[in-house]
Amino acid sequence: MAHLRSRRRIALTVPLGIALAASVGFAPGIATAAPDAPATASAKAESPKLAYVVNTRADSKTIAYVKKAIAKADGSVVVAYPKIGVIVAHSANPAFGEQMRKVKGVQSAGATRTSPLTAAGTTEEGAPAFVSKSEAKSLKAQAGSGAEPLEADQWDLRAIGADKAAEINPGSKKVTVGVIDTGVDDTHPDLASNFSASQSASCVGGKADASPGAWRPEKPDHYHGTHVAGEIAAARNGVGVAGVAPGVKVAGIKVADPVSELFYPESVVCAFVFAADKGIEITNNSYYVDPWLYNCMDDPDQRAIVDAVNRAQLYAQKKGTLNLASAGNSNHDLASDEILDDSSPDDSTPVPRTIDPSECFDLPTQLPGVVTVSATGVQNLKSYYSTYGKGVIDIAAPGGDKYQIPADTPSKNGRILSTMPGNEYAWLQGTSMASPHASGVAALLKSTHPKASPAELQRLLKKQADNPGCPTEPYDPDGDGKVDSVCEGGKNKNGFYGSGIVDALDAVKK
Repeated sequence: MAHLRSRRRIALTVPLGIALAASVGFAPGIATAAPDAPATASAKAESPKLAYVVNTRADSKTIAYVKKAIAKADGSVVVAYPKIGVIVAHSANPAFGEQMRKVKGVQSAGATRTSPLTAAGTTEEGAPAFVSKSEAKSLKAQAGSGAEPLEADQWDLRAIGADKAAEINPGSKKVTVGVIDTGVDDTHPDLASNFSASQSASCVGGKADASPGAWRPEKPDHYHGTHVAGEIAAARNGVGVAGVAPGVKVAGIKVADPVSELFYPESVVCAFVFAADKGIEITNNSYYVDPWLYNCMDDPDQRAIVDAVNRAQLYAQKKGTLNLASAGNSNHDLASDEILDDSSPDDSTPVPRTIDPSECFDLPTQLPGVVTVSATGVQNLKSYYSTYGKGVIDIAAPGGDKYQIPADTPSKNGRILSTMPGNEYAWLQGTSMASPHASGVAALLKSTHPKASPAELQRLLKKQADNPGCPTEPYDPDGDGKVDSVCEGGKNKNGFYGSGIVDALDAVKK
């Protein structure tokens, strides 16, 4: 994570920096004791089977030894990722995590959930508003020459110059953006021509399934990933909408649980590794890793989650993948001293807690090297819901805002219009919508600078962004007379926009 305030930079760099090499974990030392005795039959019968991540030294001998210890502790291995030293396991033994943390070579281990699944962790704000057939017909009638039929309502493209950028360079077919999400409906006519099936899979449960169609949404209301994919690369084909980079490829890597739509750590670990091994240049991550909105390093389970996800995303970076993530919709200041988290865990009963964001991390948003994206509306003002923070936000991008209403669109809708499963279209708002706009611009930069590394792409994203600076008036988007958040920083870098709002036209011109 780039340039946090000094105290936060120290607190964040130390624990996460330890995991820069997969052979080293978060734990300060490694116990050499053998695993405890297996749980009793009665205990197993009373306990649900949970998923765990077990993080080890990244060598074959250690992995083999730990696999045996997992079996001895009444666990079963789902999948192992030897290159990063992460093993996904299942066990009904209530002491499994504690026992595994005592095994030689294990650097952290913990449960990835707290109970049966019930909630979702994507970062869109509010329900979708679908485009009716009559609206679509009206919009198509008003479409300008050379524009997509529904493009008149895509204020977001014009806000970052993506419409003009497409005339110069719509993006290269050699660049793929992996949408780590709820799945992508590749049959949508605006997505089919730009979809990369060979780089797509389901990672639900932690193990990649690349069989045909495995990447598609489990059900129609798992629309999130399809909307995101359209924002990035909906083709300019005269059908509906256009993406920021309509010439690049998109891949779908499904990580959402088929019932709850939760994004579990083991699924996200699988997605980052799969994306890296398939040569995907950019990943978009419009979610947070469930069940904890913030994962605290003083909790062994949450610590293991941070360790596992960080190892995977660092592996992707080292293989040449730039990872972008949405900042979140809680209007939290990630550079503050404390935050009230009243939504965790979201797979059982939340227990309100006050956390320090320098010690408890939103994943993958706050991991090192991940580009953190805040959301803006048509007025180039931070969206009312968008999380922010000086030194934490890297860049901003259009995510929509119901209080910022465009004057030049037929619908006067301040949200983001994009593709939906079943050949439909809808408006959504959220930092979930901001991150894919930034990912699209990153894809344009990669198309223009094909040899650029992830670090260089991030530098270019920041360099070519346009920063409006902190608002001169108190930030009160809903007009209730109460200041909702405070922007800190200057014109070049601040807590609302980081280095600024992405610029697609500059991405293809410079």
